[in-house]
Amino acid sequence: MTRLPLLATACLLSFWGGQPAAAQPAIGTPAPAYAPSVGQTGKDVVWVPTHQELVDRMLDMAKVTAEDYVVDLGSGDGRTVITAARRGARAHGIEYNPDLVALSQRNAQAAGVAGRATFAQGDIFQSDFSDATVVTLFLLQTLNERLRPTLLAMKPGTRVVSNTFTMGDWEADQSFERDGQCTSFCRAYLWIIPARAGGAWRLGEEGRLTLDQTFQMLSGTLTREGRELPLSEARMTGDRITFTAGGQRYSGTLEGDRIAGRIEGGGAWSATRAAR
Repeated sequence: MTRLPLLATACLLSFWGGQPAAAQPAIGTPAPAYAPSVGQTGKDVVWVPTHQELVDRMLDMAKVTAEDYVVDLGSGDGRTVITAARRGARAHGIEYNPDLVALSQRNAQAAGVAGRATFAQGDIFQSDFSDATVVTLFLLQTLNERLRPTLLAMKPGTRVVSNTFTMGDWEADQSFERDGQCTSFCRAYLWIIPARAGGAWRLGEEGRLTLDQTFQMLSGTLTREGRELPLSEARMTGDRITFTAGGQRYSGTLEGDRIAGRIEGGGAWSATRAAR
């Protein structure tokens, strides 16, 4: 807010005080509709709307379908939620500014998706969105990093898409950059919440799989028939595990304390988590 010098303020007050009463709004005149301004301050960040092209791309990256429940953290004027609802998904926006919440609700009504697009006033750090299958956000990196523990505790396979800002040392699974005509807020990043696979696993009577996990990235060794083989190209994608050992490509699905899958060009393989 601009602060005027006292003398200038006094002059302005004198000027307005001398205007005829007819210049003032009539009693009962409806208040003008709320219209947010780009750069207005909010609780944690200023409001800058995501370009519609990037909204579309973010939802494409997350592969949003009618089966999804999309939650937008800091939903602003509601455009991401409304776009997701237009794709048939259930979508919900959490926004701290009550005026933006009301505006979003009007926008959803006008778009004909109010039945699938809902909004609530709230603090994203105090809200429960654990049942989302897709989370979208346009926050600063420091705020993304504050959310990381909450996001990583969500169901494996949940997709998280951010406009412009990363998650620090948590490497994105996919990224996108708009064409050269874009000058600001041009990137999107996708993360897929990984299952927790780190630790020791048994393969039959003598085999052993040892995994060290940092976010979705894995390292470790596979021991079979007395040979200890280092892993390469090892990672989690949701509950899916893939790695190469001894020149063979392994893939599988982690469910609870068991992994089951196949060896490329070979047969089936499975592992059970060793006692912790």
